[in-house]
Formats: sequence, structure tokens, C-alpha cells
Amino acid sequence: MTLKKTIAAMTAAALAVSVSACSSDSEGGSGSGGGNYVTAWGSEPQNPLVPQNTNETGGGRVVENLFAGLVYYDGDGKAHNDLAESITPEDGNKKFVIKIKEGETFSDGSPVKAKNFVDAWNYAVENETLSSHFFEPIEGFEEGKSLTGLEVNDDHTFTVTLTQPEADFPLRLGYYAFCPLPDAAFDDMDAFGQEPIGNGPYKVAEWAHNKSLTMVPNENYDGGRKPQNDGIEFVFYPKPDSAYAALLDGNLDVLDTIPDSAFTKYKDELDGRWVNEPAAIFQSFTIPEKLEHFNGEEGRLRREALSMSINRDEITDKIFDGTRSPATDFSSPVIDGHSDSLKGADVLEYNPEKAKELWRKADEISPWTGQFTISYNADGGHQAWVDAVANSIKNTLDIDAVGNPYPDFKSLRDDVTNRTISGAFRTGWQADYPSVGNFLAPVYGTGAGSNDGDYSSKDFDGKLNQAAGASSVDDATKLYNEAQEILLQDLPVIPLWYQNVTAGWSSAVENVQFGWNSLPIYYEITKE
Repeated sequence: MTLKKTIAAMTAAALAVSVSACSSDSEGGSGSGGGNYVTAWGSEPQNPLVPQNTNETGGGRVVENLFAGLVYYDGDGKAHNDLAESITPEDGNKKFVIKIKEGETFSDGSPVKAKNFVDAWNYAVENETLSSHFFEPIEGFEEGKSLTGLEVNDDHTFTVTLTQPEADFPLRLGYYAFCPLPDAAFDDMDAFGQEPIGNGPYKVAEWAHNKSLTMVPNENYDGGRKPQNDGIEFVFYPKPDSAYAALLDGNLDVLDTIPDSAFTKYKDELDGRWVNEPAAIFQSFTIPEKLEHFNGEEGRLRREALSMSINRDEITDKIFDGTRSPATDFSSPVIDGHSDSLKGADVLEYNPEKAKELWRKADEISPWTGQFTISYNADGGHQAWVDAVANSIKNTLDIDAVGNPYPDFKSLRDDVTNRTISGAFRTGWQADYPSVGNFLAPVYGTGAGSNDGDYSSKDFDGKLNQAAGASSVDDATKLYNEAQEILLQDLPVIPLWYQNVTAGWSSAVENVQFGWNSLPIYYEITKE
């Protein structure tokens, strides 16, 4: 399925600007050289811009353009070699010999060598970064220690040995966690993340914290993602409604999140400069395992009851006006292997009578008291659907269910990451690479970096391991779907719906496309 929306192609000159980072009192806007930048909606990255320690969209949309890996994904999710000259499987897909292109450099001119990949991957595991779990298939994986399955053969070749054969391992290498880091990064990683030296199509020109971040073309990059613009200025608006108003006024060029308040009118107001297409995005809310009333048999009953008390069809119709579709699994319809007929999927259907029965059974174990809250970030346009979900739960189960707003995404994520959040909270997954497994292992695997609810199941982990070691992608997908059937029993998160990329752009830009993962293909955008 193609996810591209192509406008007339144009070209633009690249502008080189020196790299600098600015503090939180810096002025926003295009102040780092006066380039004719494409202005795009964004949000303040949660962490310094280190690819191995970035797992949220605010930082992710920046990092994937600052760094280049062994492969990259085009708009349809197809992998192409970037820095890799070849990735050669050996020993039945248990070992991969990777040869990188010669002459590649970071934005400061230092060479990209095989050791820069090996050092970066080892750093992730040794320091237990947010993306360290991506390296778990490699031999010798143990948090806090280097990987024994990595070997530098020469300046441009390294070998990766896995614990078991994994046919889809090369497909994962386009995710930015697998990008290299320059030698300078290891002197002070936090400082490096404030002024990153990447090897991708762009480099940072200015970071005005909590206001904007501007990146400009990296003249040292010669891969397949050559920028066709002067640069991208990500502007951090407090709410999507503000960003949409700026788009209509011509003060913002690209918005990849049309607010729900504009769903009935954006097509007319944007006059053809819009797209509403499926993307690899799954939405849910997470109920942490530690919460009282939500573990053991009582917890299983309450999770099922909550899921069956949500009228997904009505909410996606009335709140989202056709820009979402009710979930039937934990992945996305645009991913090969997605299923709408998994065993146990009836738990995702609205069934108020069954929900009440399950809740009563849970009360017999331990009576419910208190308030059920769903936390969300107010700057993301989530209030309407959270209120609708809470009301559906409240009306069905006759409990006090309400939304709990945080002012911004970073503050919500900080409480989630620090495990200081006290109730349920909105979650979702925007795929890193095009595989059902990517929607599962990083989110629900025991100890995984994005396992925000601390779910742990030996049966589920076992299915993941079997799928990873399958002899083909098709065989792996079958096992991943069996793993999903375990999730449908345990419900570590409550699946809600799949999200389309519903986006728009100004008349000042052309060649605007949105990829398989819903993000704009920034380097292809042109501006007069």
C-alpha cells in the first residue's frame, strides 16, 4: 500500500550554516542564518539528541534527520542502503558481515568507521539507554556490559553475531538506534546531545529550547536523502489548534497533526493541500501493573471490563470524523501481517452488559474505590477523545472516570519514565521499522525501553523469541500474531484505534509527502 501524497516536484538550493545550540532563553524563529526554512510543527525533545536514547516523536523526528544508519526507509517503508555497501548473512542468518561505504564523514568532517557503529551500539547497552533493548538479539547482550557479538574487522567492516538466526534483522537497521556516533560523543554524551554531530542529511543550526529547533543541510552527507530545501525549522506550539491557525495564516508550512476541532473543515480550508491516509500508528492507554486493583485475577477482570466499556465506533466517528479506525489488534493495518481476526479480539468490542458483569466479579475480589484517571498531554490535542473515553467508561461502569491533563508532552513523559504517574495514561506506537514485531517487542517485552506499564509475561516473551528466530518473515509474523493473542488476554494496554496521517501544508511549499510512519519526508519538501 502506498502512503505517498506527491505534489509537483521542485528543487531548492542548500544553505550551510555553522552548528550551534541555544539555551532556553534564546529567541525562536529563523534566527540562525536567515535561510528560507520550511517551518514545521514539532515538540520539545524529551532528552538530548542522542539516537540511542531517543524514543519519542519530538526528538525522533529530529534525530532521524541528523543521523544516517546502514539503511533508510523510503515513503512506502522499503529499505535502501544508506551507509551500508553490503549486509551479508552467514551461518543461516545468525551472523551478518556489514561493509560500510568508504569516504563517509560526520558533519564535523571526522570519518565514519565501522568502530563508530560498534561503539554506539555498545554504549547503548553499557549505559542502559532507552533503546538498548533493540540490541538484545546480539550475542552477549547484558545491560551494563559490552556486546560480545560485535567485532570490528577493519575500518569499513564489522561483524554482528546474534544469539539465534533472525531473518528480519537487516530490516531493523534503518531505525536510528542503530546509527553511528562520532568519537567526540563519548567524552560527554549529554553535552553532545545538546550540540550533536551527526552524519545524516541535516545538522542542528539552532535549538531554542521549548520554542523551536532549526536544522540545515549537512554538506558532508551524500546518501539517498539529499535535502531539497534550505533547512527545516521545527516550531513548538502549545497545542495543535495554535499550529493549525498558524498554517492557515501562512506562518507554518507543514502540520502533520490536524486538530480534532478542524476535522469537519480542514479539507475546504486547505483547498487540496491536505492528506488523510493510513499510517503505522497505534493508539491506546496504559494501565501500569503496579496500580492497586489492576493485577492478578482482579486486574484481568477490570482490564477486560474497561476495554468492553469503550464505544470505539462511536468515538472514532463523532470525535475523529473518519481519521481513525477501531483497533482489532496491537499493530496497524498498513503493516504486512496485520490481522482483524485474532483469538480473543472480541474484548475490543463494545459490550456494556459484559463489561458490567466483569466489573462486578472484580468487586467480589476487592471492592473498587476512588477515581479512574487517564493522563494525557494537553499540547497534543487529546482532550476530546480522552473525555469521550472516560465518559464511556463512567456511563457503562458507573464509576468516577476522568481525564487528567498535563501541560505538555515532556512533562507527561517524564512522569511516565520516572514511574511517578499514579493512574492510567495515553500511549501509542509509531513504528520504527515496518514489522508487526516492532509494535510488540519494544513495548511489551519484559524490561523493554518503551514498556511503560512494566508488563512481563514469560509466555509472551517466549513467543517473541520464537518469532525472532523464525526462518522467514512470514513465519515470524504468524508467531507475532500468536503473541498478540496473549496480549488480548492480559491487556497491558487498552487498544483504542489506528491513526491516519491527517496533515496539511501551506501554499509556500511543494513536493510534500508523508511516509509509511506518518512523518513528513522533510528532505523532499521544497520552498520557493
